[in-house]
Amino acid sequence: MKVTTTSVAALAAGAIAAPSNAPRRTAAACSEPVTLDPSTNVFAKYTQHANTFYRSEVEKAVEGMTDETLKTQAAKVADVGSFLWLDSIANIAKFDDAVADVPCENILCLVVYDLPGRDCAAKASNGELKYNELDRYKTEYIDPIVEKIKANPNTAFALLIEPDSLPNLVTNADKTACSDSKTGYEEGVAYALKSLNLPNVVMYIDAGHGGWLGWDANLKPGAEELAKVYKAAGSPKQVRGYATNIAGWNSWDEEPGEFSDASDAKYNSCQNEKTYVTKFSDALKTAGFPEHAIVDTGRNAVTGLREEWGDWCNVNGAGFGVRPTSETGLELADAFVWGKPGGESDGTSDEGATRYDSYCGKPDAYKPAPEAGEWNQAYFEMLLKNASPQF
Repeated sequence: MKVTTTSVAALAAGAIAAPSNAPRRTAAACSEPVTLDPSTNVFAKYTQHANTFYRSEVEKAVEGMTDETLKTQAAKVADVGSFLWLDSIANIAKFDDAVADVPCENILCLVVYDLPGRDCAAKASNGELKYNELDRYKTEYIDPIVEKIKANPNTAFALLIEPDSLPNLVTNADKTACSDSKTGYEEGVAYALKSLNLPNVVMYIDAGHGGWLGWDANLKPGAEELAKVYKAAGSPKQVRGYATNIAGWNSWDEEPGEFSDASDAKYNSCQNEKTYVTKFSDALKTAGFPEHAIVDTGRNAVTGLREEWGDWCNVNGAGFGVRPTSETGLELADAFVWGKPGGESDGTSDEGATRYDSYCGKPDAYKPAPEAGEWNQAYFEMLLKNASPQF
């Protein structure tokens, strides 16, 4: 396949904030409790916050560079809003520093990601809880997050709920690990939605991407699975919709599409995320689920790199994509977001590692790569060099 850059760059002019040379200061939260209206696009009002954890990772990366031009460009990445992953019980502690400097006009974006039996169809990001430890998920993971948000009523929060979980139940039900995890996933997500249904919160449930639930045969069952869990939670009003392409590589609007020439392309009409959002939102509306989306553009600047849709690990040649913005050009898409912090690994390339997944050893995966979530300096610099628009 030829290598192309996504045409969403046409929207880039409105998606790049001018870097500030002023020293950072501790920001003040709002002077009164925040109430978010889930019937509206909150990203049109609030700026996605550049959280302290990713900022510190990027600033450390800058210190390790010698090329002055690259260092200048890299420093600007620290000012980009991104989601902070609370991906273990211990990492809930990241919340405190992250919330401390959120100004009233910003929204703190968090990923809730620690289901029992997490990532049942892969190994690289398996979680700490066993599939039958739903009670621990509720009491040791969700409940503490709820208490921390309740303790910060003057701050706005956008929550991305459990990446890959419900999509895995749709397409990987034949895998023993996924069938074992089904009850924990559905009841766990429902509990999270019900418990986190707070006035200063807006939630989006993960829905894979166009190369996953976008297949014609998966659209309806995918929508019905999300709606089933949403209704089991009591249809919480702070659920705005769903998230797509999280930690992914798909183009927003490339035509005819990255895999349009594949032999099975006729079975998937969602060859880009814009088409997927349009079609999946329609299926969700029919199923009785809120149909607005956020789309990860953090690493999707370059297409034509993967051998197939399912290649998800540390794609070689990737670049930072369009910066977070609510100017998507599609009413159903609330915002482009940076869901996956660029520079953090998707999984290790060490074949001897316990969490090694074969996808991280494929020809289109960058090597060497550390464990999932760990920083990969060389990969970060590659994303920076291949960024579109450039920094």
